[in-house]
Amino acid sequence: MVSTLSHIREIERVGMGAVSPRDAPVVQSWLRCLNDYKLDPTVAQEAYIVPELKLREHREQAEELIRIGRSGLETLFNQIAEQNYVLLLSDARGVTVDFMGDPTFDNQLRRAGLYLGSEWSESRAGTCAVGACLVSGEPVIIHQDDHFDTSHIGLTCTAAPVFDTLGDLTAVLDISQLRSPTAKASQQLALHLVASTARRIELANLMTRTRNDWVLRLARSPEFLDVDPDAAIALDGSGRITGMTHGGFGALARSMNLRGFSTRDFLGQSISQVFDIDVDDLPRFMRGRPNGERLIRARNGLVLFASAIAPAVSLRGPAAPEPRLPRVLRDLSGGDIAMERVQARAAKLSARDIPILIQGETGSGKEFLARAIHDSCASPGSFVAVNCAAIPEHLIESELFGYVPGAFTGANPKGKRGLIEEASGGTLFLDEIGDMPLALQSRLLRVLSENEVQPVGALKARPVRLRVLSASHRDLVELVKEGRFRQDLYYRLNAATLSLPPLRDRTDLGWLIGQLLGRIEKENGEAYRLDKDARAALLSHAWPGNLRELSNALRVAAALSDGGLVTPDCLPDHIFAVSAPAAVGDDGALRRALSECGDNVSALARKLGVNRSTIHRRLKRLN
Repeated sequence: MVSTLSHIREIERVGMGAVSPRDAPVVQSWLRCLNDYKLDPTVAQEAYIVPELKLREHREQAEELIRIGRSGLETLFNQIAEQNYVLLLSDARGVTVDFMGDPTFDNQLRRAGLYLGSEWSESRAGTCAVGACLVSGEPVIIHQDDHFDTSHIGLTCTAAPVFDTLGDLTAVLDISQLRSPTAKASQQLALHLVASTARRIELANLMTRTRNDWVLRLARSPEFLDVDPDAAIALDGSGRITGMTHGGFGALARSMNLRGFSTRDFLGQSISQVFDIDVDDLPRFMRGRPNGERLIRARNGLVLFASAIAPAVSLRGPAAPEPRLPRVLRDLSGGDIAMERVQARAAKLSARDIPILIQGETGSGKEFLARAIHDSCASPGSFVAVNCAAIPEHLIESELFGYVPGAFTGANPKGKRGLIEEASGGTLFLDEIGDMPLALQSRLLRVLSENEVQPVGALKARPVRLRVLSASHRDLVELVKEGRFRQDLYYRLNAATLSLPPLRDRTDLGWLIGQLLGRIEKENGEAYRLDKDARAALLSHAWPGNLRELSNALRVAAALSDGGLVTPDCLPDHIFAVSAPAAVGDDGALRRALSECGDNVSALARKLGVNRSTIHRRLKRLN
């Protein structure tokens, strides 16, 4: 092993621009440590273990990933344990949230940072496998004096990234040894093992999060198609890509000459844009069919083996309940990752009497979430919703707090019980709380602080016990800064925050369309079906009004449908208001583009990424 002094001098030479024989990832990491993080190679840093409370937060946020990956981690550890390796699963911030190692060496491993709660981000630990992997998104070996910090140069560490179904790096899987007398080349098998396990975790995550979607497994060899595929793609009911495994698909993308593309570039695309199949072809790739019938051709001609798995709901009925996740919460999404995080947090919070602030754009489903939290309680009592923006300012005080007989001119002679009192024993949901008049905010604060409400004109307060949920599409922090919202009330309401994603960012839009259409079918006693162009229009719209806009659009479409068939003509005009690409807007360009497509409107629509109805309307105006 090299001396500490020679190691420091080598790093300094690299920092001054000298050529190094080390691997490019190592050199790049050294330069980041020197130039970006301003780390000093002469100052050795002890391994950092985050405090217990902080570790608990990291583990809670990674709880689902730990659960999904546990089987793969145990299999990998059984393969490497006899070689004195330890296994670390780090989150996207470099904190170890799961750990497997020989308990005999606990003290040594903790000192070295190969332990639960250790932080291996580059900015703190210098060049290391976890940190370099987080930055590059690529598997990496950092062997002995590849490490920047001299306190780590006895270690050998090999890591591979784990991506979520949207292509975001969500974790790093690392196997390390305290001491390794062998050369760096000896870690190539370790690199293969850790990369393969990361790929299996990605597949398990995809299968867990897309129970309502088709899953198409892909492999270059038929033998491993059903047990260890190279990649997998999730597809909604219309054949659009909703997620995929990253690591394996990257290799296949390179095989298909799709270099430079990220996972997000494929999300929302129709499977027919990547392979020569449509959603209706998927059943012929299901297990049980001969491999000869399960060949799929990419658009560039590459032939792969494919295996399709139908949505769980169509094969087995409703999906089994998630542990500790009440059905009312589970029914809020069809596998969208951001929503699943909200659902998991809401399930935990619903069991506690904690004020919750729900944030999200107008129409994103804040009241739906509030009702689901309320219904998740063991003894929920009444749910009373108050829209602070809808009640006239001169009435909101009497509506909220109630009043006694004769409190003011025009009052009900019997008095009136306020909405806060109506919610006693249950849940009070204050929607658009940011629009509550400043004067009333003080009175509401007293209710929350003292657990009592004083009706207008009353001499004595009345006790109330309730859970308070509030919601706003406005930035309450900014309102506090502007003096338009009381800071003490903000902190009273904001013990916990749940943020709903806008509809345009959700990956389960196809599922949501089906759910809302199903509700309309029950209300109207009729069955409806969307043709492909109508579904494509709905999936491509930005939905600034979110769920409320989508629901209204579907109700209009149902009313205008003939025999239950919803076509683009049944959809509201504003769905098509967004301008199409330049080729659609320019008359000459449109004619040329149509000619180049052999006067095939469908082919032109696919090429431009718009609906056929858009092309037809434009052509009609031209003629």
